[in-house]
Amino acid sequence: MRDDVERLRLRTKDFAVRILRLCDTLPHTRSTNIIANQLLRSGTSPGAQYREAVRSRSDAELISKMESILQELDETTYWLALLVDANLVEKSLLEPLQKEADEPNRDLRVVGKEPEKALTGHLSV
Repeated sequence: MRDDVERLRLRTKDFAVRILRLCDTLPHTRSTNIIANQLLRSGTSPGAQYREAVRSRSDAELISKMESILQELDETTYWLALLVDANLVEKSLLEPLQKEADEPNRDLRVVGKEPEKALTGHLSV
């Protein structure tokens, strides 16, 4: 289990680093600055929240934290799509990030029924 937890910690941290790098490459306009700020918040939060989830004291707390992670990832996909729809970034450049943000949505929904899976590596956070 420990290896799975560490793998997921690294994966969520890598995702956050990719978001940081993306935001640093955006042009400095009023609209992109607003989107970048929102994207920075939602795209870096899942890693920190996963670390909190690992230390959950109950199934209810674990489920709550996992739901928060889902919400942040969903918000991240919104900001990524907005960048594409506003023709600020080419879709092909954001597809890997979009895919990475979308993958956990399928798996994390299981947490409500089987919270222990969230910490045993059965989820692709």
